Amino acid sequence: MIDLRYAVGVDVGGTKIAAAVVDSEGRIHKKVKIATEKNDRDQSVAQVARAAQEAVASAGVPWERISGIGVVVPGIYYPQTGKVWAPNLPGWDHIPLREWLEPQLPRPIVADSDRSAYVLGEQWLGAARGFRDVVFVGVGTGIGAGILTGGRLCRGAEGIAGAVGWFALNPAPKEIYRQIGCFEAEAAGPAVARRGADLAGRVPSRMLELAGGCLSSITAETVVEAARRNDEPARRVLEETAKYLGMGIANIVSILNPQIVVLGGGLMQAGDLLLDPLRREVREWAQPLAARSVRIELTQLGEDAGVLGSARLALEENRVR
Repeated sequence: MIDLRYAVGVDVGGTKIAAAVVDSEGRIHKKVKIATEKNDRDQSVAQVARAAQEAVASAGVPWERISGIGVVVPGIYYPQTGKVWAPNLPGWDHIPLREWLEPQLPRPIVADSDRSAYVLGEQWLGAARGFRDVVFVGVGTGIGAGILTGGRLCRGAEGIAGAVGWFALNPAPKEIYRQIGCFEAEAAGPAVARRGADLAGRVPSRMLELAGGCLSSITAETVVEAARRNDEPARRVLEETAKYLGMGIANIVSILNPQIVVLGGGLMQAGDLLLDPLRREVREWAQPLAARSVRIELTQLGEDAGVLGSARLALEENRVR
């Protein structure tokens, strides 16, 4: 008989906080979501504790059976200080999150970046199961990567490893590159929306129709939907985006030689519209031997990767203790 252990995984996002009770076999027993408080830092920190408490209460698992609580944030976790920085959350600037949460929660807490959780989740239960050299690339509002090398998380000297949105892919500098990085500025969701609006303002396109006739209402989702309807301008936007994505991922493949790159995040819901041309670009730009051996796949866990990976962090931390 398997002696199940339980952990709580909390994935803190800029718009929502998700928390789930997960057992050591990877089953989610209960998941809750709450909208992130954007205007009050103390309230948003309290929401993290409340989400964990609500998940445990809803799952009906006593706290005594919970090994620990994993909390991951959309930013940087500094292992030397235990502080976190999450630029999309007002006031989350080098705050001692774990220290603030400990009085509110009865079990040990482990914190990390969300990209660490995503790559762990996919390796544990998703597209990268069984692999030890894995990169998860999240492509949504921003771009970041979680890295496993030899089965170990790669965090870097200050927890910043994986900030691939800052890759330099264009020698002609733009002001936006100074703010968010070249790769992110050219290939994340807002870049697709910006490129789509620019093109729809110059040539006829269903993108404008789907956006209700308003160029400023064109989103990445609008572009993807128009491309699915065989709108040529929208397909051109995605093809250009795929070139930048392929170049960025080629750099990752060349420097890390992973067995698999897993792609997730909102923009990758475009599926094969981006995946097929992106794979071609990787083969064009990456070190040839590494390019031939790497697999490039879409996430199998979707938005659950965060809570599963953060729970995995808590389970492993408790095992070490």
